[in-house]
Amino acid sequence: MRLEKVPVTREFGDLRSDTRLPWPTPFLKWAGGKTQLLKLMEPFFPDSFDTYFEPFLGGGAVFFRLRPAMAMLSDSNPELVNVFRVVRDDPEGLMYALDRYHTRRREKAYYYRTRKLNPSTLGAVERAARTIFLNKTCYNGLYRVNEKGEFNVPFGRYKNPTLYTRDKILACSLALRGRMIDLADYRETCRYPKRGDFVYLDPPYQPVSATANFTAYTKDAFGEADQERLAEVFRDLDGRGCKVMLSNSATPLITKLYQGYQFETVKAMRPISSNGLTRGHVDEFLIMNYP
Repeated sequence: MRLEKVPVTREFGDLRSDTRLPWPTPFLKWAGGKTQLLKLMEPFFPDSFDTYFEPFLGGGAVFFRLRPAMAMLSDSNPELVNVFRVVRDDPEGLMYALDRYHTRRREKAYYYRTRKLNPSTLGAVERAARTIFLNKTCYNGLYRVNEKGEFNVPFGRYKNPTLYTRDKILACSLALRGRMIDLADYRETCRYPKRGDFVYLDPPYQPVSATANFTAYTKDAFGEADQERLAEVFRDLDGRGCKVMLSNSATPLITKLYQGYQFETVKAMRPISSNGLTRGHVDEFLIMNYP
């Protein structure tokens, strides 16, 4: 694997002064995304590091906030990886494709026809546009698939959903320029970090209750055994001298798996529960191997 250093902070600053692009923020809704927590997380990011790795990419909120000079982003969700690559490589083509969805974004029947399409039969740009359309018009912006890997979230019935804003897509495209975006399991990605690199791990969370299990971002569920394997990877990265931060639920299992590391507790909003009484702020852990 070859990582090339690209001075994005300087490049982005110059272009920002010319085009007035906003600071990049996630272009997708993502359950468990970190946008709402960034202000609480920022004091705990390392002051300096070499290459940034994010093996559970999701909406990419932490990457967009840090905009590191060198980065490898990855996820095991092929639709997510494709849409990030298209935003990076062909933002104009993507926005043109999304414009064709605009007038039908409130049609329930059209939503279900689009959902039924096999993404593997589409070109990369059209496939990415479909992903964004479904993400912005489905229920609560969830991403959930069945055992066959088929997207199965119901229609969201928004009054006037916005599929994209031009400035946000262009800002994200610029931030992603020159960055590796790989379709890979986190264990594959975590083979590469070395001493001085920063690895941020944001896996599917350990459920806080028997009815709170939501790990269907891919057709392979992320269960307790996976949490244990991830903890082993965390310790391996620590042993290599990497700086590692992990987000997860504040549960007894997570406390046990990461015993000996630094824990910080942050309050996160959980808005997707079907039971309104269980929505609200809950404790989440930030776990680090550095001061």
